[in-house]
Amino acid sequence: MTEHYAGLDVGVAETAICIVDLKGEVRLETTVATEPDVIAQALAPWRATLRRAGHEAGALSPWLQPALKDLGVPATCLETRHVRAALAAQRNKTDATDALGLAHLMRTGWYRTAHVKTEAAYRLRLLLIQRRNLKRKFLDLENSIRHSLKSFGVKLAKVGRGAFDQAVRDACADDPLTAELMDCMLIARAALWTQYLKLHALTVRAVAQDEVCRRFMAIPGVGPIAALTFR
Repeated sequence: MTEHYAGLDVGVAETAICIVDLKGEVRLETTVATEPDVIAQALAPWRATLRRAGHEAGALSPWLQPALKDLGVPATCLETRHVRAALAAQRNKTDATDALGLAHLMRTGWYRTAHVKTEAAYRLRLLLIQRRNLKRKFLDLENSIRHSLKSFGVKLAKVGRGAFDQAVRDACADDPLTAELMDCMLIARAALWTQYLKLHALTVRAVAQDEVCRRFMAIPGVGPIAALTFR
């Protein structure tokens, strides 16, 4: 029985599929919607002889990889840098040729497997990322306010976070336009800080409920963020 290997070039809307046999001859080239059940249906006629179906690691991998596995597809998530290096010599870069290149990688075995974390791990990672994003936006907005007021000789370098809001309002009290402008900025800054605190509380709660994180925090200098990040 001839073995077959599939390459999946995954896009947000569509996925290019290419199937080759053990000799490298193309047996199928098609494009389907990027949905696990649709991809599995396209591969169904080859299920008995399909040995591996490779797709490059990307933003959709945490969702697509386990879903394909559950549908019985022998899916393999491929390390991105290795795939790009292997396909760099292609003359034409299209979804179809990338799918063909991935199929040949699966046939030859010249690839590295990327580890796909569990859904729970990605949820905790999302919590850490969005907490960091809100804090960065908050600091960017605060630094923008500080920098803008320097044009009028107002220096807020030594003003703490708690007194920052009132210090800015006092500095702009005599200028109606600047006062109104800064009021908008301060309201946005306060909203970002409020939502950041909510995400920080969720992070601390997640750490408190995780035994491994609590053990990490027994190490001097390790706080909840470092513990959860390493976890």
